[in-house]
Amino acid sequence: MRHPLAFAPKRAVIAAALAAALGLAALSADAVTLRWAGRGDMQTTDPHSQNEGLTNNINSLIYEFLVDRDKQLGLVPALAESWTQVNPTTWRFKLRPGVRFHDGTPFTADDVVFSYERAKADSSQLRAYANAAGTPRKIDDLTVEFVTNGPNPIMLEHLATINIMSKAWCEKNKCQKPQNFAAKEDMITAREANGTGPYSLVSRQPDVKTVLKKNPNWWGIKAGRFDGNIDDVVYTPIVSDATRVAALISGEVDLVNDPPPQDVPRLTQTPGIKIMEGSENRIVFIGMDQMRDELLYSNVKGKNPFKDKRVREALYYAVDIEAIKKNTMRGLSAPSGAMLPSPLQTTADIEKRLPYDRERAKKLLAEAGYPSGFEVTLDCPNNRYINDEKICQALAAMWSQVGVNTKVNTMPRAVYFPKLEKNDTSMYMLGWGGGTTDAIFILQPVLATKNGKGDGDYNYGRYTNPKLDDLLAKIKVNVNAEQRLGEIHAALLAHNAETNHIPLHRQVIPWAERANVTAVHRADNQVIPYWVTVQ
Repeated sequence: MRHPLAFAPKRAVIAAALAAALGLAALSADAVTLRWAGRGDMQTTDPHSQNEGLTNNINSLIYEFLVDRDKQLGLVPALAESWTQVNPTTWRFKLRPGVRFHDGTPFTADDVVFSYERAKADSSQLRAYANAAGTPRKIDDLTVEFVTNGPNPIMLEHLATINIMSKAWCEKNKCQKPQNFAAKEDMITAREANGTGPYSLVSRQPDVKTVLKKNPNWWGIKAGRFDGNIDDVVYTPIVSDATRVAALISGEVDLVNDPPPQDVPRLTQTPGIKIMEGSENRIVFIGMDQMRDELLYSNVKGKNPFKDKRVREALYYAVDIEAIKKNTMRGLSAPSGAMLPSPLQTTADIEKRLPYDRERAKKLLAEAGYPSGFEVTLDCPNNRYINDEKICQALAAMWSQVGVNTKVNTMPRAVYFPKLEKNDTSMYMLGWGGGTTDAIFILQPVLATKNGKGDGDYNYGRYTNPKLDDLLAKIKVNVNAEQRLGEIHAALLAHNAETNHIPLHRQVIPWAERANVTAVHRADNQVIPYWVTVQ
């Protein structure tokens, strides 16, 4: 088979095909534009509706947090310029004066209180973090206090997850609650935005393009935070790997932060293109329905094979992770047995994978009562994680070899995530990561029992692991760093002991960019245009 780059259209064809999508004609001739492309599109411009990587990335350019992250992911003041811990459960924040929303409305404590209460709504995928931050209370226009239910050892980490919205704008537009994305709710916040951030939203056309323009009144300009030269940003989803790479080579796109692994070696040798190496804080894994008495998508009737630990272990043993790394990921993955995005809080025992052992997998299936295996459907996105569909196809082939005939059901992320939120799945792929290196940000939303208050919101297998839950309750409030780390290790080992998920690998994501582009590649894989220079 010829290499995908061999099919790259010539520059004139690319320009004709992409000019409308890139929206270049609409931008000022004097402006410096970053033309950024990726496989998928953001889900919504409602910053409290969806907790998904690209969605969070673009929304955080429009909206801001009380506390943000620097180039090394360290926590720095943002809309809160300083803070003090009054007592173990009370934090006081002094807000940055003179800040205005993009519509000119002044930013005050009322907006902070409103935003945190909004983010606690049932339709918010960020409610676990908003709840952890406690109850906000206005002291004066530029002072807010948060009172937590107990000591919060990572309070500032939680504040770096909730974007601040304008109370007046939301009330005016009747969007006091986040968009219910799973129910396909149509709200103004899904296509319009009004933040305080470095860029304002010019337009959003789902699956076509999103256009941002520099906010000349952003407080970060005077503070020295804006050290790039990007005036306008055009994000274009280009699903086809070959077309996305061709657009970069032709010069129609400046930066691609998810180049296909199979094309990276060729891009490294391509004139006018450079590769930025980088690992991402993201673990990719497989989940299984462990709650229903009968799976929705299987030929097994009257019982659920995934309730049997031996079946879950069998599937794990059947995964040849090194083959996936070599053949599917072209070496651009870091296999792991840990359900942990960042390796900073792990141990060798947590990282250790069950070995690839096809015969042991068959033996376990037979012991569990499935000597001839069974059939099941694996749901998988086709434009969210690096080579997601190809990974699922490789897994299906491996599982079929031990008797579990696996049908792969792929779909774009805009369809996939609402399907998972409805628990309309028997087996699924998911990835989890972001800027934080603290394990609670996967233990609480993904690994814990679903309690309707934020814990387990992404536990789509809906299992219960009592030992993990007991440890999580301690982790949430333990301010002794050494003890807390021990509890984190114990919780992760408790998960591994039950094989509640099948971890695969941490993503390694190089960026591909034009030679005249200088960008900052953070471990959360977020593109920050105000740190980008295009010469």
